[in-house]
Amino acid sequence: MEIPHRQLSDEALLGVIEEYISREGTDYGHREYSFEEKIEKVRSQLIKGEIKLLFDSKTASCNLVKSG
Repeated sequence: MEIPHRQLSDEALLGVIEEYISREGTDYGHREYSFEEKIEKVRSQLIKGEIKLLFDSKTASCNLVKSG
């Protein structure tokens, strides 16, 4: 089920983003990004609608996935 990121508190959204970044091991290209920069990049993608927040009720977990 898709959850609009605006429905989460800032704290909860930050927790989802931090957890996503720490487990994904995302490759950001040739440049090294700080953890804070990665958080802002993911937050920006959510705001732009490039990624969306999904909740799985069976596992009670959230995930961020590309839109479209």
